[in-house]
Amino acid sequence: MDIKNIRLNYKKSTIDFSDLSDNPIQYFISWFSDALTVNKDEANACVLATISKENMPSSRVVLLKEVNDHGFTFFTNYTSEKAIEIEGNPNVALNFYWPELERQVRVIGMAKKISAKDSDAYFKSRPRESQIGAWLSNQSGELALGYEFTASLSALESKFKDRDVERPLHWGGYCIVPTKIEFWQGRPSRLHDRLVYELDENKWNKKRLAP
Repeated sequence: MDIKNIRLNYKKSTIDFSDLSDNPIQYFISWFSDALTVNKDEANACVLATISKENMPSSRVVLLKEVNDHGFTFFTNYTSEKAIEIEGNPNVALNFYWPELERQVRVIGMAKKISAKDSDAYFKSRPRESQIGAWLSNQSGELALGYEFTASLSALESKFKDRDVERPLHWGGYCIVPTKIEFWQGRPSRLHDRLVYELDENKWNKKRLAP
């Protein structure tokens, strides 16, 4: 397999460094809106990186479900590997990549559990099948290779027949409160535009980085 000559000369857009928002969340929302116009089904997919108690990095794709001035929110099983690692070390990173726009956003911050009330509100908005799935899956737990979910699924469907599915206590949201956000715009000849916002005593400082 010869992959060394796979390359793309990025040229779709630029960052206007003369007209920048003072708030990186608002700047992110602007870019995210652009991403939704070209990929409304997966624009919210991002890579979450965590660190284990052995200081080993781990990453996986999660789905952004809310972004506001507080930060970036996703939902998961609190017994999952990612949640266990967050409990041990809440410092995490997110990475968004939108190839259609030749853009990337990197977020560094601290993950904090959101309130039970907010987790309940989002859980109620999920499709019923997804609600039951939250009860069904012991995320990251080991299963036999030939394991079938049919019996467990039928038992849960019977349990919740003719009533609402309440949120299991082991499932909920995290909000990543950012301290650093980098915006990357692909440019020709690898002379990419890079803009970084860093939080310093509740004030966002911005600077440009070399490609």
